[in-house]
Amino acid sequence: MEKRKSYIGYFISFMKLLVPSLVLLFILRGFILIPVPVDGNSMEKTLSQGDMIMMEKFSSIKRFDVIVFKLPSGAIYIKRVIGLPGEAVRYENDQLYINEKKIEEPFLEKNIKKDHETAPYTTNFNLSDLTTENTLPRDTYFVLGDNRRMSKDSRSFGAVQSKYILGKAQFVYYPITHMKFIPR
Repeated sequence: MEKRKSYIGYFISFMKLLVPSLVLLFILRGFILIPVPVDGNSMEKTLSQGDMIMMEKFSSIKRFDVIVFKLPSGAIYIKRVIGLPGEAVRYENDQLYINEKKIEEPFLEKNIKKDHETAPYTTNFNLSDLTTENTLPRDTYFVLGDNRRMSKDSRSFGAVQSKYILGKAQFVYYPITHMKFIPR
């Protein structure tokens, strides 16, 4: 009889740990760190087809953050933020200019080294050529994929309004061989 009470005590102790742990896991997974699959190769070298990333939706968006967003059409994309609200964005000869100031993009070095073609890696454009605006409107972001030649991004669907941003990609957790924090 004494042995049975001991097992019941262990079971109750185990349940006291298990239930709060499951509640915490549910909260983390559902509201703080949300898993998202990578579909496509527009972010190659940074993210690959089939990667699983953890996204969070509480921190503010900064230049070169990788974000997850849903367009009004329902399509979900993962891209890198290049231009912030109020900025003029342009590319000329593979060089990013924000408000006419040169901005380096160190995360593209691997992609550009691998690509030996003579054509520019990022085609020349001006924000005013793509939209009717000289600067990005309030609460909008200009996004590009890291695989510039294979990316459907703000050059084709326009700037992304903040209300469509689901969160920031923070970490690749699967497959284990790709596990890493996502660089800015």
